[in-house]
Amino acid sequence: MKKDVRKKKFTFSNIVIYTFLSLASLFSLFPFYWMFVMATSPSAAYNSIPPTITPGSMLVSNFQKVLAQIDFFHALWNSFVICIVVTLVVLMISSLAGFAFAKFKFPGKNILFYAILLTMIIPPQLGLIPQYFLVSKAGLLDTLAGVMVVFFLNPLGIFLMRQYVSESVPDELIEAAKLDGCSNFRIYRSIVLPIILPAFATLGIIVFTAIWGEFLWQFTVLRDPENYTIQVALANLSNTFNIDFGMILSGVFWATVPLLVIFLFFNRLFISSITEGSVK
Repeated sequence: MKKDVRKKKFTFSNIVIYTFLSLASLFSLFPFYWMFVMATSPSAAYNSIPPTITPGSMLVSNFQKVLAQIDFFHALWNSFVICIVVTLVVLMISSLAGFAFAKFKFPGKNILFYAILLTMIIPPQLGLIPQYFLVSKAGLLDTLAGVMVVFFLNPLGIFLMRQYVSESVPDELIEAAKLDGCSNFRIYRSIVLPIILPAFATLGIIVFTAIWGEFLWQFTVLRDPENYTIQVALANLSNTFNIDFGMILSGVFWATVPLLVIFLFFNRLFISSITEGSVK
């Protein structure tokens, strides 16, 4: 029996699938590898023919140039603050809204839900001017709060949480909790929240990476170098007269490392959320 099982594992179709997935993984990882190679090489290697594909020995010296140009670690800290605060607020608002849309009945529920979803089709660039006007009137220009506030309401997060709560939390469990005298918030905290933790990890990674990589709004709002995020600070590494690609890609490489750490840390919850949703 064991031999039959082993033979089934190494069928021709499985070999083709594994080969394709391996090649796709290599293609996906190559830009990160090339970025690392450029971060360890002099600027001239960027346009060299044939292209440089082996790491050099200038990783430390290139990063020292970055530190001489910008306050890298302070900008990194500002990005961490913004991403963590926005992620936590989005998780709280999205889970509460998703719980309400999934399990409660109230007038205009479907209209309000579809109105929130419709905002997803609006390009964020169209909202740049009115958002700037509102943030300016609120006195939040050139502040981290001004960067964060426009991202607190996340339509995708509300949609994902609503779908996950409706599929994962049985109505009978909520009805039993109400019969025991639990308030709606107590039901959310004691019953819904533990069940949707895998969805929290998935949405948290999506929001964190999206805010970390966001540039346009941060560049529009922030003016004081003390408030620069890592994306805005890295944009100041290049100028029209002299572009040091080794220095720039060294900064980009070290700015990417926190994202990899966050994903690896929450990897299990992320995968369990996706597989659980696919089984259902």
